[in-house]
Order: sequence, then structure tokens, then C-alpha cells
Amino acid sequence: MTKEKQQIDGLLEKYTDLLLGETSEELKEKVQTWVLYNHIAKSMPPLVKHWNDSYPEGKEYVKKLISEIKQLNEEHRANQKTQNR
Repeated sequence: MTKEKQQIDGLLEKYTDLLLGETSEELKEKVQTWVLYNHIAKSMPPLVKHWNDSYPEGKEYVKKLISEIKQLNEEHRANQKTQNR
């Protein structure tokens, strides 16, 4: 792995930790997929619409992934609030 790839991996690991309160290879992969999908959806919406139409099972996977990340983030934020009391 190149130095730059290690640095990007470290950035993803820290982002995952800040977002979800924990990190693992599985969570990092999920966050990476979520970030990539969100970026493409914002920068090229027609491409994502075409992809969603072409791959409905992929679309469902991403919807579940987004829901899971949102839930984990909400739990993490709730835990932080209780710890800060």
C-alpha cells in the first residue's frame, strides 16, 4: 500500500469513527460506499437515476446501507449526549 493510500485509509477510518463511534473494516467499507454514492448522486443525479433504474437490487442495498449508517450515527450521537451530562 502506498503512503498516500495509507493516508486516505486513515482519513476514512477517522471519519468512520467520528460518524459512528467505532470503526472496523466492514464499517469503513459501508461508509466508503455511502460517501461515494452520495457524492455521485449530488454531482451527477442523472447517472444515479439511470443506475437505480438499471440495478434495482443495488438501489435497495444502498437504501438499506444509508438507513443503517443513519441509525448508527443517531445512536452514536445519543450516546455522546448521555456521556456529556
